Amino acid sequence: MCYGGQRPPSRDDITTSAQSTATVDQNMAAVENLRRRLEESEERLERARAREAELGRLLEAMKKFVSVMEILENYLNRRYREQLSRLYS
Repeated sequence: MCYGGQRPPSRDDITTSAQSTATVDQNMAAVENLRRRLEESEERLERARAREAELGRLLEAMKKFVSVMEILENYLNRRYREQLSRLYS
């Protein structure tokens, strides 16, 4: 083989190249692992946001219910006082 102005690869060069390939493979595996974990985290975040939105809707519905119950309570208390005042007048 002709290497031009370069020297032929030595055994150390070949070993270093094999180690580099192994390192690249490990790095690729790590990157894929991180991508998978990121995707899982994004999915969990999406589910958490959906749950938060649902809880927010439930909270608003409960607030409306409590408001209606307070109005009803005030009305019934007023009617009760009016009836008591008529009874003792």
